Amino acid sequence: MAPASFHHTSNTVCVMDASGRLGSTLVERLLQRGYTVHAAVQQHDELQFNGLASDNKKLKIFHSDPYDYQSIIDALKGCSGLFYTFEPPKDQPSYDEFMAEVEVRAAHNVLEACAQTETMEKVVFTSSVTAVVWRDDRKSTASDLDERHWSDINFCRKYKLWHAVSKTLAEKTSWALAMDRGVNMVSINAGLTMGPDLSITNPYLKGAAEMYEDGALVTVDLNSLVEAHICVYEDISSYGRYLSFNHVINRHEDAVKLAQMLTSSAPMLPQSGEQDMKIIQQRISNKKLNKLMVNFEGGSDENSS
Repeated sequence: MAPASFHHTSNTVCVMDASGRLGSTLVERLLQRGYTVHAAVQQHDELQFNGLASDNKKLKIFHSDPYDYQSIIDALKGCSGLFYTFEPPKDQPSYDEFMAEVEVRAAHNVLEACAQTETMEKVVFTSSVTAVVWRDDRKSTASDLDERHWSDINFCRKYKLWHAVSKTLAEKTSWALAMDRGVNMVSINAGLTMGPDLSITNPYLKGAAEMYEDGALVTVDLNSLVEAHICVYEDISSYGRYLSFNHVINRHEDAVKLAQMLTSSAPMLPQSGEQDMKIIQQRISNKKLNKLMVNFEGGSDENSS
């Protein structure tokens, strides 16, 4: 049951794109919580839901192309909520300087469709910590990085941080549209999502050494990230942006462990005493989300500071 602090006129929500790990896990978790779910996937991605759909009358599969406005409208019909997570198109999977255009256009279509959907009450937009941490002044700011900070687009372009460019522009586009069109939106800015498919080619990791030195290299496990999405959706007091992570990589051994997980050829580093003991000060905060999660009924107890 949803907490009493939140009332929806309908119990139907849409998850788009439902084909990725986050989307598909959200679909399963929302069904468990009693929601009727419209799972919107790009062509040929529906196979993973076939078993689930035949068993579950509350799951409906939609084919939605983020470029095809009408297909988004169809998937949103009758929904009071949307969980929107961008999945790169199959024919353009890598983050390069052109991905921002794709991701921004998709976000624009989705938010516009939400504005046109009368039943829509709340949108949870998945963004990234990469839309927060990349700035020229990041060494000199006195305060920790948090939901008030934005990555600097020119800085990101200069250093070819395409994931950050794409996430920042898409999120800014969505906020501008949401405010202009009166759409109730919250964003989850996720850390590096851990899982079996994580590899060194993940575009989030461009600049990982600098993030580590800045005390801003953070990871999140899939369960925590899914719970964060459902919590900000169900809690009527949620607003704005929420940074979601449950581990800060700020010790030498953690960095080595991550490197070994990402690539089998990572060097086994010799123990050199002093450097290994150094703990880099955490410079990024998820307090805002942790406060909200305290009363969340589906909550797991894995919150870090």
